[in-house]
Amino acid sequence: MSGKKAPQSKSSRAGLQFPVGRIHRILRQNINSKDRVGVSAAVYTAAILEYLTAEILELAGNASKELKVKRITPRHLQLAVRGDEELDSLISATIAGGGVFLIFKNVLLLIRKWNKKVMNRVFYIFLKMFFFYFFEDFFYSLFLNI
Repeated sequence: MSGKKAPQSKSSRAGLQFPVGRIHRILRQNINSKDRVGVSAAVYTAAILEYLTAEILELAGNASKELKVKRITPRHLQLAVRGDEELDSLISATIAGGGVFLIFKNVLLLIRKWNKKVMNRVFYIFLKMFFFYFFEDFFYSLFLNI
């Protein structure tokens, strides 16, 4: 043996799973030919991508466990991303096959606790507002003709 060490990838040297060499190549291809890209930029980008992927997969795994299934589907990814405030602001894209994330307003949760008398009163007020809004011209024409 001549004492040469086995070649080691940039990903293993950085302790990452994501391919640092490939990310470095893509970064170099997508900039102007005059600019240079250091290896540390590729390592940093790969670390960020790996962290975000691990975070999303952890939340999606928790969502699949809550629904008592063993496989992560696009629906679980949607629930994971939309359930976390920071990821939701970061990822504004549509997830194909993810469905709709329902947001329950606090007012709707309070309505379930109201008794029947309060509900009837709220419904009566709603009907008055509804009819006045849609038949506003009719009511005004009645008053103006008198």
